[in-house]
Amino acid sequence: MGKLTEILSLAQGRGQALERAYQGELTPLEASELLRLAPGARIVDVRTRAEWDWVGRVPGAVEIEWNQYPGGVRNPNFVAELKRQVDPEALVMFLCRSGVRSIAAATAATEAGYNNCYNVLEGFEGDKDANGHRNTIGGWRKAGLPWIQG
Repeated sequence: MGKLTEILSLAQGRGQALERAYQGELTPLEASELLRLAPGARIVDVRTRAEWDWVGRVPGAVEIEWNQYPGGVRNPNFVAELKRQVDPEALVMFLCRSGVRSIAAATAATEAGYNNCYNVLEGFEGDKDANGHRNTIGGWRKAGLPWIQG
């Protein structure tokens, strides 16, 4: 079994265990590896513009807000923007701050006909630690994966 198949199989097992509507759950390291291994794979970062600008960006990610900033209102054009920017046949990995909004985005994309959707567990910043700080427990940045300051 190749590395690509192995990663996807692990992710699909996690997704089934959590009864997700989409294909599966990836760790940040697995998502980064899939970008390298799967031609055409895309990361869709669903955080807000403020988060991209002030917290950081994943180079090459497609940026589509799930909730709009300011106000936090759901982006009514999310699926339309996704369809305009990402091939429905692509392997699509959804990323947010901590892995919650991306669940909703992966579900919505699947319902819109994207059949190869994955959520990136832990998100960009991971969960809060005992002091209420992010970037210390899990997440894309903590894993040392490529990112740039916004």
